[in-house]
Amino acid sequence: MTRPRSRTSRTLPESERRPLARTLAENRDVTVFVDGTAVKVPDEARDAVVDLLQRLAAGDAVTVSSVAETLTTSQAAEAAGISHTYLRNLTDAGVIPVEYRGTHRRIRKDAIDAWLAAQKRSDAGTV
Repeated sequence: MTRPRSRTSRTLPESERRPLARTLAENRDVTVFVDGTAVKVPDEARDAVVDLLQRLAAGDAVTVSSVAETLTTSQAAEAAGISHTYLRNLTDAGVIPVEYRGTHRRIRKDAIDAWLAAQKRSDAGTV
């Protein structure tokens, strides 16, 4: 199963932010509806959902992403066994795809795995 890509929301209009902020200030119980069925969000996920909603209520745009899906450039370079500088050069050249969080580069683990597999195939073909 593939992981969904990161998603970035737009800011909420003021008319939606105020009631959301008021509700969150009064109650931290989170229930969502999935196909019309009410599902109480488990305690493990509640804090993340409330944090997301508070940020939206404050007028922030929000990006949601899995922690395991992206690596910093340092983590990606270490995973690939290459230098940080070489990795940056590969991302700049478009060899390894990169996502930006502000000015910070984030690299998908599967992109590093694919690049390493391509390197192995290339090395095997030249021997």
